[in-house]
Amino acid sequence: MMTLDNNRQSWATIGLSDQFARHLGVFLKGKFDKLQYRVAINDAAASTLDSRTAIAGGDAVYNGRTSLGSGDAGKTYAGYFDYHFLDQESNFLPYKVGSYLGGKKIFNIGAGFFLHPKGAVIDNGTALTPNLEGEDVSIFAIDAFYDTPIGEGGSALTAYAVFQSSDYGKNYLFSAYGTGSMFYSHVGYVFNGDKTKTRYQPYVSYGSHSYDAVNDNRSTFGLGVNAYMSGHNSKLTLEYKNQQFGALDSGVLSLQAMIYL
Repeated sequence: MMTLDNNRQSWATIGLSDQFARHLGVFLKGKFDKLQYRVAINDAAASTLDSRTAIAGGDAVYNGRTSLGSGDAGKTYAGYFDYHFLDQESNFLPYKVGSYLGGKKIFNIGAGFFLHPKGAVIDNGTALTPNLEGEDVSIFAIDAFYDTPIGEGGSALTAYAVFQSSDYGKNYLFSAYGTGSMFYSHVGYVFNGDKTKTRYQPYVSYGSHSYDAVNDNRSTFGLGVNAYMSGHNSKLTLEYKNQQFGALDSGVLSLQAMIYL
């Protein structure tokens, strides 16, 4: 990863339909020339971080598998497709490199989806006579990634952007998740330098998240610098991250060491 951590809202179902990114199911992946694909059908997890109970006349909660059973809300469907215009990235692992530090020239555009029929529930009854009904969870996103060397001195530019539309049911809002839309982007620049020595990469990130349930938008801003001491094998990251949402206005300064063996 180029930034200290992945954008939290991009992990759109972690802990809700899965066991922290782990599903039981079947998947296919492969490529046709410059088009890569991943598709999957999985069992939805019975346990979920959203352990709330649907309230009569209230908003949706994400526990359809628990409330309605596996027959109605037992399966999830997901896919991601990306076209590689320049150099191709490997799809051997489920994750991408994030920043090639000038080693490749990449320009990809991708699109993905996640569907969980009746994954969320609302209560259309009363306090005395509950009436749970399922609401489909649907998430769609498009993204773009650009990474290129600049000149012959070892400098490089990395840029990423994504727009995501999320529907978790009526006015859903829980932790980092919510029915609404999101835009997120980050940009980094590696300074000229000997590739066998320490190289520095300042970066900036920004995210804006709107929710149907509230009038306030969530905004995140990050400013950091990576010190690569042995390419992707060893680096230090210093990052300041600010988050604003309603009455929340918090800033965190982090120093992280990463060693890849």
